[in-house]
Formats: sequence, structure tokens, C-alpha cells
Amino acid sequence: EKAPTDPYFPLQWYLRNTGQNGGKVRLDLNVQAAWDQGITGKNVTTAIMDDGVDYMHPDLKYNYNAEASYDFSSNDPYPYPRYTDDWFNSHGTRCAGEVAAARDNGICGVGVAYDSKIAGIRMLDQPYMTDLIEANSMGHEPHKIHIYSASWGPTDDGKTVDGPRNATMRAIVQGVNEGYAASMWTISINSAINDGQNAHYDESCSSTLASTFSNGAKDPNTGVATTDLYGKCTTTHSGTSAAAPEAAGVFALALEANPSLTWRDIQHITVLTSKRNSLFDAKNRFHWTMNGVGLEFNHLFGFGVLDAGSMVTLSKQWLTCPPRYHCEAGAIVEPMKIPSNGASLYLKINTNACAGSDTEVNYLEHVQAVITANCTRRGDLEFFLTSPMGTRSMILSRRKNDDDHRDGFTKWPFMTTHTWGEYPQGTWILEARINSQQPRIGFIKEWSLVLHGTKEAPYRSLVPGSPHSKLAIVKKAHEERKM
Repeated sequence: EKAPTDPYFPLQWYLRNTGQNGGKVRLDLNVQAAWDQGITGKNVTTAIMDDGVDYMHPDLKYNYNAEASYDFSSNDPYPYPRYTDDWFNSHGTRCAGEVAAARDNGICGVGVAYDSKIAGIRMLDQPYMTDLIEANSMGHEPHKIHIYSASWGPTDDGKTVDGPRNATMRAIVQGVNEGYAASMWTISINSAINDGQNAHYDESCSSTLASTFSNGAKDPNTGVATTDLYGKCTTTHSGTSAAAPEAAGVFALALEANPSLTWRDIQHITVLTSKRNSLFDAKNRFHWTMNGVGLEFNHLFGFGVLDAGSMVTLSKQWLTCPPRYHCEAGAIVEPMKIPSNGASLYLKINTNACAGSDTEVNYLEHVQAVITANCTRRGDLEFFLTSPMGTRSMILSRRKNDDDHRDGFTKWPFMTTHTWGEYPQGTWILEARINSQQPRIGFIKEWSLVLHGTKEAPYRSLVPGSPHSKLAIVKKAHEERKM
């Protein structure tokens, strides 16, 4: 199959990395392998929840889904970006091009899913974000929109602790739309740069499922090449915000390959097909680790880089995963003091994972530790969760800007994806410590463990390709456990 002829395609190293600008060859989304199967995103719509979309852009206009679009900032169906001299509102247009810029039309580059549709949901460009706008935009046209791409969140100052308020949460659950990074209904994506390092502005979080790409290492101009306002193109789109739309494009390819995939199927397929490739932590803090069923994960990158070719291949033969259960696995409700000398407090919950009940879990998906805690400096708290199979996730890392001494965390659901596929029965350990040179006083007031997953094996599909695939490894791990 021939490569796209669009003038910026050679700059789109995240689509095909030939070592441009000092990148690692083949460190890319492997989209050609999906396109070669005839899969280009047909009949899938992604909503870009952002500051608007230039839907008259010649590289976007034929892939624009007007009837699924809306402007919640000015309450009309035309989410065109508001004009400013500094092109402040170019973000949504750039994200849209990453998903669905047209192919072989001589304009800019090409989208990951260049035959898919994009809808614009303009919601960000206003003096303050109201809960109602957030909720309305998340609940918008759920039957016409398949994927919601949101490169935004609470204030990114390293000290704000914010989650979706009630109206928003209802909207997320109702349409199973795009939520916050630590929501299970959301796929949280991190970003890497073209030589395999994590981007320096990244959030690192145990909720991250997989990674895509942002900007090149050497040169800020080797960002993501995509569409820009007023019919222009750019090569400098970067930041974590460049990562989510790439993932949306890859998921659009998976959905064309198998339109019956649910949000959970997509997450399972993501775990089973993402690749470690040459991703590494430049600061050497976080290493690649095997979880209890042989799946490799990294605190920064989740299960690796999305691989569009493998995703499409597995999607075509994927059987819908069995029903998911929510098991309340146990709680510790007496307050415990965290040592102030840097030593750790260990709290254990032994669970049968609701065996014998209606909500029995034998194959894990997401795990939540719901914690109420406080500290004389909240930013110095660190929490780790270790599964019965020995997988240790950092569920809260030190936050150097977080000076809170009053609010702490109240029933805050810390989530990890790292124990995906594991067997949950046995002892779970929560480790809490205060990472600080100064003396601090901290308490865990209560902790409860919530397991999400299935009673039946979710991996019923054929094993694609070689017996070395991750699917074969996970199946083997579970067969050995049953013997």
C-alpha cells in the first residue's frame, strides 16, 4: 500500500517514524498496518471537546459531522473558534486534524483515521467552566458520537485536587463518555516523544492505560503536524493535548474493524496490543515491570504505545467481554497515623473478591482504593497498592506544589490499571508514607478496596498471530493458576 501524498505526511513521525529529527525508527502508532487492511475509520464520529473547530478548513470540511456538533459557550450549532489576534483558540482545530484530516488532497498532513468524522463541541473558551456546561457537553448526542476526545482537566498547577462534580459524573456514566483521567469510563493516555522518552510535562499516574506521542525531543518544531486555524497547517502542535486525539483516531480504526466493541472491549484490546517498543523513563525512576499475569507495564506509559495494526487485527476477531462486576472487597475504618520518620504504614485487606456472590470477580480490570486521609502537607503523601499477585502500583506520588494542610482527601478514589488481568483473591496491601525532609503529621482515616472485573474469562477470542502474543501469555497464566 502506498504512503499518503499529503505534503506534511513526511513530518508526521508519530504515524510513520523513519528516524526523522533524531527519532527512533518504527517508534510510531503503526497505522499503515491498519490502513493496509482497508480500515480508515469509516462511519465513526469523534467529538473534539475543546475551544471549537475550524470546520471550513479544506482538510477537515468533508469529514465534519455538523449534526453531532454544538457550541455550548454560545448556545448554537456552530462551534467555530472565537477570533483572537494570538490564535489562542487553535487547539480544537489542531486536535481535529490529528484524528480526521483528509488523505491525498495536497493539504497539510493526514489523520490517523482519515475517513472518520469529527464533531466539534465548543465548551472551553469562556471565563469559567460551569458544571452544567461540562455535563451538557458530555451528554451531547451520545447516539451520534462514538468517541469523546478531551485534552483538558482541572487546573494544572500541581496542587488542585478536582474531580467531576455530580452533574458531570451523571453525564459521563449516562453516555459512558469521556471523563477525567482517573475515571474508569475514560481511557487515560500519556504521551511520549520521538526518541522514546516521556514528555516532561506529563502527569504520571497509575490510571494511565497506554501512550501516544507529542513532540520531538530535539526541536520544538517537530511537534505534531496538523491542521491550524484559517485553513493553515502547523508543525508545532504539542503537549499532552496532542496525545488524546491520536488515541481517538486509533480507537476509531478499531471501531470500524468491529462496530460492536464496547468501552470495555476497547480497554481490553488496548492492554493486549499496546507495545513497550523503545519507551523509557529518562530520569530512570520507573522501570518496565511484569504484572502477575505477564503483562508488561510502566508507571509513565501504562501498557505501552498504541499499535493500530494489532488493534485492528484483534478487534476483528474480538468477542464481547462478559459482564463486569463491582466487588466491595473490604474496608479499614479506624484512623491510623502515618510515621513521621519516613517509614511506611502498611494496611492489609484480605479478600475473597466476593466469591460465591452475584459480584464475584476472578479477572481484574480497574482497581480502586477509596481513601480518606490528611496530612500537615498533602503534597508529601505517597500511596502504593500491592495486589495479591505482587504487583505494586504507585497510586499517589509526591506533589511538590501541593501545600494543602486542611482538606486532605475525602473518600477519594485512587485507581490503578496495572493489575489488569490478575486474579484478585488474597491480601491487598496499602502502603502510605510521608516523603519529606520536614516533620509532618499524617493520618489515613479510612480505606476501602473496590475491585472491578469479570467472573468469566474476558479473553475468549482467538489468539492473533504468534503464540507469543500477550493474549496467549495471559491465558496461559490463568490456566496454570487453575491447575
